[in-house]
Order: sequence, then structure tokens, then C-alpha cells
Amino acid sequence: MATEQIFIPTKENQSRAWISSMEEYQKMYDASVKDPEKFWDEQAKEFLYWKKPWDTTLEWDFTKPYVSWFKGGLTNASYNCLDRHTQGLHRNKAAIIWESDGGRTKMYTYQSLLTKVCRFANVLKDHGVKKGDVVAIFMPMVPEVVTAMLACARIGAIHTIIFSGFSSQALRDRIQDSNAKCLITVDAGKRGGKVIPLKVMADEAMLETPTIETCFVVTHSRATINMQEGRDFYYHEETRRRDISNECEPEWVEADHPLFILYTSGSTGKPKGVVHSTGGYLLGCAITTKYVFDLHDEDIYFCSADVGWITGHSYIVYGPLCIGGTSLMFEGIPTYPNAGRFWEICEKHAVNQFYTAPTAIRSLMKNGPDEPSKYNLSNLRILGSVGEPINPEAWLWYFHEVGQGRCSVVDTWWQTESGAHMISNLPGCTPMKPGSATLPFFGVQPIILTEEKKEAAVDEDGRLCIKFPWPSMLRRMWGEDSDKRMMDNYFGIFPGYYFSGDGAALDKDGYYWLKGRVDDVINVSGHRMSTAEVEAALNSHAAVAESAVVGYPHEIKGEGIYGYVVLNEGFEPSDDLTQMIVGHVRKDIGPIASPDYIHFVPDLPKTRSGKIMRRIVRKIAAGKIDKEGFGDLSTLVDPDIVDVIIETRPNA
Repeated sequence: MATEQIFIPTKENQSRAWISSMEEYQKMYDASVKDPEKFWDEQAKEFLYWKKPWDTTLEWDFTKPYVSWFKGGLTNASYNCLDRHTQGLHRNKAAIIWESDGGRTKMYTYQSLLTKVCRFANVLKDHGVKKGDVVAIFMPMVPEVVTAMLACARIGAIHTIIFSGFSSQALRDRIQDSNAKCLITVDAGKRGGKVIPLKVMADEAMLETPTIETCFVVTHSRATINMQEGRDFYYHEETRRRDISNECEPEWVEADHPLFILYTSGSTGKPKGVVHSTGGYLLGCAITTKYVFDLHDEDIYFCSADVGWITGHSYIVYGPLCIGGTSLMFEGIPTYPNAGRFWEICEKHAVNQFYTAPTAIRSLMKNGPDEPSKYNLSNLRILGSVGEPINPEAWLWYFHEVGQGRCSVVDTWWQTESGAHMISNLPGCTPMKPGSATLPFFGVQPIILTEEKKEAAVDEDGRLCIKFPWPSMLRRMWGEDSDKRMMDNYFGIFPGYYFSGDGAALDKDGYYWLKGRVDDVINVSGHRMSTAEVEAALNSHAAVAESAVVGYPHEIKGEGIYGYVVLNEGFEPSDDLTQMIVGHVRKDIGPIASPDYIHFVPDLPKTRSGKIMRRIVRKIAAGKIDKEGFGDLSTLVDPDIVDVIIETRPNA
């Protein structure tokens, strides 16, 4: 492990930080794990407003599995993110700053955002949406997506956001699984100067989603679209109706009431609907936003993520707004119209905290290595990394070129399922090691276990598990077979523990080093893609008889998608066929699932029981072609196929 380089937070960052010394961190951390219920009881009272206090702080049993935080308590996420901030000095403070794909800026104060949320909440109720109903949101990074989320939360409806980069089929599948009653979308999205026909895609999906009764359409690109009478309504026309009130009393919900469903890839190929609660999730977002980003009242905080993923939920909307922060959201890509786009925004808005993914950092290192020096980034204090382990080279460029050697780099490890940060340095106190997520956040009790279910030794690779519940953790999977899927995915692999699916190691200083996924899930640009889901898309093409998908090291994305394809009779390998197959996957799942390589092979290396020996295809995809390192091949039906695959690989 690269432990020789250690960077200490500057005295300036230390002097103004909420947590300014390792002694202070250790004292607070020790209290959080010695008596977790007392600790979280105190934090819940400090960070959230409760209409009714809870009866029990925590009930849990990982063997069932069952977790309940703040049972009996009543709260509302919309009220916590908006109303309480309008009752004092924050009334006219910027809540959301929106930077458009074309460079336009809009600002929404806490009061103006509250009014918009109340009006749309009343529109939803007027169209029959009520507590417990599921509302699907298929929108790009426009301000109305925040309004939609908080309006759902206000009336106790459950939102499920589907990433706007997904295909109509992926949208359809998620609506069908969630039984959503209502869909909110836009006429068309804009990304990197391109127009994306989201309403057209939504129309295709709604041909097979009979549960959708109402579709609201935000006018964003003034694209020509079809509107189905009785089902489709223009968002702005509905919210501007004279009979719609500016006020909407929040629905006070139980702490464990579902706030949202977010679909994430699993090793089975079928997207998993992760359900997050209201009280515990909101608390996790709020406390981590404050301490990990060292967010103060006067700060401008910029997270470059998309709300279609958990980072956008937690660290664009719920976390910053819950503590009264100013959150900057961005519609676009980091390299449009040039590789200085992020730095231009940071200069324009005097950004103090910037949070992005290693994929974006590596891309900017390659395409605009000198761009940061062209902009005034003197207001930056904190730089964040999210989505995958950041390689030391990218960390050092980020620290020196963007942060000018004075910004703390917070390397955050967490997941869709965890809801909020789990392992991260704190910017005012933790010594930083490039590539290490460093130390656990308050209340988080990690353990690294070997495959034999024993605690790993120092520097020994193992599986990252969690010993004790934390408030923002997932509560269940959406659907009737939730308990079985929870056990299969998280709690049954290492009984008595939550298994993250990630590999990790612990160094001599107690620092955690994440190694990436250990299951059949690829981390592409910080977004989890199921190999089984991509294989299913490949296999549905008329030319494909069989496929195997693996991840391989990618200079920019971290992991790329490598597809081995066996063709049906009558089809021959060609560049045209490769393009057709890649296009088929893009249409079936979305551009993010596009294979980087299609490797045509006559057969796949299989054991006599018919199982693909994936360790071989992974090694070949990674460029490792020395058969001595492949291990025992004696169980293969046809050992010679390995030589054929090596000889025909596209990157040979």
C-alpha cells in the first residue's frame, strides 16, 4: 500500500473546521460506538425537527434482517429541508443555484423553493397522489427535479428517480417493478450541447406501464412532443393554476416511512429497488454533509453528480438543504464546451467545497491538465471524491493542480445502500494518504473478513463488512421477496454482518484501502453495472448465441465493460456487427452500459458442469495472457479455447 505519502490538513482548514483535531475525532467516534443509541439519539435531536419524539431509538437483528431507527417518531423530510429554514435568517438565503448546460444561472431561495414545492405538492394531491404512492421521476439536472423530490416527500409519496441516461426499456422495467402511479419528466434534456428526447422515451415506456395514471411534463427544451389527453399535463400550467395554494401542510410520517426507492445493479442482473427511510436517512445525510464537507453557513457547495444516483439524492438535495446550506447543481458534462467547465463554475460562484468522481478527475487530467491554473480557485477549501476508489495519481493531481496544495481531499467510501458516507477523512483533522478512504465516520463499525469469515490481518485483502446498524442504511428491498433478497445480497454471506460487496484492506495505521467490487458488478465511472444485466442485453440480439461480460482496467472510467460474444450460425464477426451489438445494448439499457470491447470468440471457457470460468476471461480482458497465472485449467471441457481467446483478443 502507498502509505509513504501523508498530507496534513492546513492550519487554515484546521482552524475553522467543525472537527479540528484527531483527539476530537477520536473522542466523538469512541462515544458513537461505545453507546450508539445515546449518540444517535443526541444527533437526531440536534439535526432534525420531529413533530413527535420517538419511543425507541433502535431495534435491530441482522439475522432476520430487521432494523428500525427512531420508532414512533414523526417527521417530514420536506419540512426539515425547507420550512424550518424560512422561519429565520435563511428565508432569503440561496438554497439551490442552478448552472445550465448552456451557462445560464438560476437561484432559488429557501422561501421561493418552499413555495414551488408546496404548489406542486398540491398539484400532485389534486391528481390523486397520496401518502405511500410511488412517483417515478425521469428528469435531467433541472431545478424542477428538486421540487419534484421534495413535493413527494411533503405529502408522504415515495419517489423513485430513474437516471435520465437510461433507455426507455430500463425506465419501463423500473416503473413496472415499483408500480409507480405517476411519472414526472421533461420534453427533452440537454447534455453536452445535445438534445435528448426524454418525453419520447417516456412515451415508449408508458406503452407497457399500465400503473401510470398521470404524467407531468416540464418544458425545458421546447421540443415538439405528443401529449396524451387525460394522462399528460404540462408541469408549469398545472403549478400556475389559480386554484393551487402556495401552502401545503406537510404529511407527518413515521421515521421508517419510505422516502424513496433507488434502483441499483445487483449480481443477478435484475435491478434492485433499495428502500430508504425518512428519519434515519435524512439524519445520515445531514450529519455527514456538515462534518465531511465542513459546511458552514456562508459556504457555496458544488456537487457535480446527477440526482439519478444516490450521490445526487444525498449530497445535492437532502444533506445540504437539511442543514440550511447552499447547493449548486449542474446540468451538463465536465468537458463541454471545454475542459475548464468545472473550474469556470467554481470561479463564477466562488465555490468552497467541490465534490466529483475519480472518472471526471482522470478525464480532466487527460483533456485539460493545465485548465485549473487559468481560473481563480482561491475560494476552494475542500475537494471531494466519490463513486470508486481514487487512484493515487488522480488524487495527487486533484490536490496539487486543483487544490493548489492547500485544500483537503475527502475520499468518501459509501454506497446506494448505505445512504450516506461510511468511511472518509474529515478535512480539518485527518492526515491524508492518497488512495485511502482513511477512517470510519461516527457510528460506523467496519470489519474486514476473509472468505473463511475470520478477521483479516493488517494489509491482508478481505471483504468489507459492517458490524452494527447505522441510521441511513437501507431498510428493505422493494417487493414481496425483500427479506430473501436482503439475505442473499447483504446479510447472509457473512452471517451477523452487513456485507458491502467491496474488497478492502486495513493498514498499520488503521486506514482503509478499498479494492473495488468482489461480486459480478462493474463500477463504470462510479456507477454500478451488473454484468448479468449487460449479458442479458447482449444475448437478446439476434446474432448472439451466448456472452460473458467482465470489467477491465480503464484509464478514465476506472473499469470498462468487456464483452465476450459467441455468434449464432449465419453471422460473422465484423466492425459493422460490433457497432450493431453495442448499439443494441445502448438501446436496451442506456449509453452507460455500452461495451468498450466486443470480443468475438468461438466458445467460452467452461467447466464440465457448464459454468463459465470467469477468472480466465477477467485476466485476458485485463491483458494478462500468461497461462501460468490462470490457475488450474483441468476442469475445462476444452482447455485449448483459452489459447484461441488470447490470440483473438481485440487489444492484442
